[in-house]
Amino acid sequence: MNDHDHGHPHEHHDHGGRLVGRWRRLTHLVVPHSHDSRTKIDPALESSRAGLRALWISLLGLGATAAAQAVIVVLSGSVALLGDTLHNVADALTAVPLAIAFLLGRRAATRAYTYGYGRAEDLAGIVIVLVIAGSAVAAAWTAVARLLHTTEVTHLPWVAAAGLVGFVGNETVARYRIRVGRRIGSAALVADGLHARTDGYTSLAVLAAAGGAALGWRWADPAIGLIIAVAITVVLKDAAREVYRRLMDAVDPDLVDRAETTLRAVPGVQDVTAVRLRWIGHRLHAEADLVVAADLSLLAAHEIAADAEHQLTHAVPRLATATVHTDPDSHPGGHHHTDLSHRRRQAASQPAGPAATRHG
Repeated sequence: MNDHDHGHPHEHHDHGGRLVGRWRRLTHLVVPHSHDSRTKIDPALESSRAGLRALWISLLGLGATAAAQAVIVVLSGSVALLGDTLHNVADALTAVPLAIAFLLGRRAATRAYTYGYGRAEDLAGIVIVLVIAGSAVAAAWTAVARLLHTTEVTHLPWVAAAGLVGFVGNETVARYRIRVGRRIGSAALVADGLHARTDGYTSLAVLAAAGGAALGWRWADPAIGLIIAVAITVVLKDAAREVYRRLMDAVDPDLVDRAETTLRAVPGVQDVTAVRLRWIGHRLHAEADLVVAADLSLLAAHEIAADAEHQLTHAVPRLATATVHTDPDSHPGGHHHTDLSHRRRQAASQPAGPAATRHG
C-alpha cells in the first residue's frame, strides 16, 4: 500500500478474515472521515526541526554579532554602541520562547488539547511583537533624551565598524528566519525575522550617527534614532497584523479558492457548501461539507469523501488533516440536521403501537 492509499486493510481469503475486514469498513463509515495518514506526521516533525534549527543558528549568529560589538564597546567606550549591543543580546534571546513553542508543538494531542499544542507558536508570536514594541519605545525614548541633552561621540571609526557588524549580522539572521518561516508556514518565525531586520536598521543608525558626529553634528545621533523608531513601528504593525490574523484563524483566500476548486472537481461531488481552513502552528487543518446524490449507498458516499480528502491534501500546501462531511442532494447544507434530529427523537419517544399501550 503506498503512502496515500485510502484503501482498507488487506483481507484474508478465509471467511473470518472477510467478516473482520467488512466490520472494520462499516464501523469506519459511521463518523466523518478524517485524512490523517502517517505521511503527514513526518513533514510536521521536519517543519519543527527546521524551525528549531533556524532558531539555534540565528541565536549563534546574533550572539557572535553581540560579542563582536561588546569587544568594540570595551575598546571605544561608546555608550550608544553599548545600548545597541545590549539590544542585540535581548533580541537573540527571543529565540527562547519560539524554541519552547516548537518543542511544545511536537507533543501529541490530549483529551484536553485535542488539536495539539501548535498554537504555542502564536503565543510566542505575541511575545515577539511585545519585544518589537519595546524596541520602538526604547529607541524613541533614547532619541528624545539625546535631543534634549546632546553628547559627544568618541572613537568614531570603531563605532562605525561596530554598526556595520551589527547590520550585517542582523540582516543575515533576518533573511534566514524569514525564509525558513515562510517555507514551514510559521508566522512567529517570520515576525522574529522582521524583528532582527529592525535591529539591523538600528545598527545602521549607529553607523550614520558616527558619520554625522564626524562632521560635528551632535544632533545627528538622536535625529536618526527617531527615524529608526518610526521604521521599527512600521515593522511592528506588519508583524502584529500577521500574528493577529493567525490568532483569528485567518488564511489566504487563494487557499480557500484552491480547496473549493479541487473539491468540485472530485467525481460524485455535486456542490461544496462550506470550506473551513485554519492554522495550528505551522500546519493547516481543513473541514468541508459536500453535496452528493441522495441515492448513493453509505459506502459510495464514503469513497467520495475519502477521494475528496486525498485530493485536498495534495492541492493545499502544508495541509495536515482534512475532515469531509457529505450531505444528500435532497437536503443540501447543514440547516436540516436539527430537523432530522428532532424527528428521530420524536419517533423514538412515541409508543411502538397498541401493544405497547396495553403493556405500558
